[in-house]
Amino acid sequence: MAKEFRVNRRIRADEVRVIRGEDSSESVVMQLRDALEMAQDEGLDLVEVGANQNPPVCRLLDYGRFKFIQSKKQREARKVSRSASKQKDVRLSPVMSDNDIQTKIRMTKNLLGEGAKVRVFVRFRGRQRAHPEIAMKVLRKVAEGVASVAKLEKPPGMEGRVLSILLAPSPQQKERERQAKASTVATTDVPAESEVTSTAADDANVPEPEAIK
Repeated sequence: MAKEFRVNRRIRADEVRVIRGEDSSESVVMQLRDALEMAQDEGLDLVEVGANQNPPVCRLLDYGRFKFIQSKKQREARKVSRSASKQKDVRLSPVMSDNDIQTKIRMTKNLLGEGAKVRVFVRFRGRQRAHPEIAMKVLRKVAEGVASVAKLEKPPGMEGRVLSILLAPSPQQKERERQAKASTVATTDVPAESEVTSTAADDANVPEPEAIK
């Protein structure tokens, strides 16, 4: 929900600190009535952006445009937050059997199928770090195993004792998700056969209306 600001005559303070525009930092303290008169003369709004300051901080700006920009920023912030929350981790070992690798591939595919980005990583212990090429082979096998549904968003990189890649759902996978959702909606909108039959039977029992006299 967008934050609400006091605007123009809804501002309660007798004295305010006025800043021109959205980006300026220069301010002047004046009586509220003078600030309102200035806003009216310039065809702008007086918007209280710092109600807890003494005196309250107000900006002279176009309130409609200001609300639009604030709403856009909030949507972008929520989008970033959702993207971060949808990232999952799949941990590998430097040495794994083929069966274990296949299990990790299925797990990664499931997460990608849910629309999540997946960080596939190997954490080295002790002397394992001296042979990163072994872990790289395991990472490569997993990446190749999910290539049909994933794209490599971040190439292999080393951070401390962790070697990782970041995978994201491929455009084709996203399209399959979209089609699956559309199919689900279409299925739920189609009435069951029993409902259609029942409706038809009910219609057959409805008496004909009397002729208008």
